[in-house]
Amino acid sequence: MRIILDHNTPAPVRYWLIGHAVETAYERGWAELINGELLAAAEAAGFEIMITTDQGIRYQQNLAGRRLALIVLDTNNWTRIRKWRPLLMAALDDYAPGAYVEVKFPFP
Repeated sequence: MRIILDHNTPAPVRYWLIGHAVETAYERGWAELINGELLAAAEAAGFEIMITTDQGIRYQQNLAGRRLALIVLDTNNWTRIRKWRPLLMAALDDYAPGAYVEVKFPFP
């Protein structure tokens, strides 16, 4: 799968995604793109999943008809995320084009 990490998604997440083609918005030169532009660019480039920490994206963008699946993390705090790898991996297992999945990481 081709996966794009949004601006505030911790970069170490990429090392969990073995077997997938993972890039960051920054690496693609998309650091200045805002949500709607970033979603459109990612879809046009053939990405299948975007992982983001923007919890408001569901309300800011019309997600109907999108092919790009969104996985929304409830925090960008790597210290908290890194303890719960299975939660993110389960969200990837639920992948479907256009899906919207929220991942909530428990507090320690």
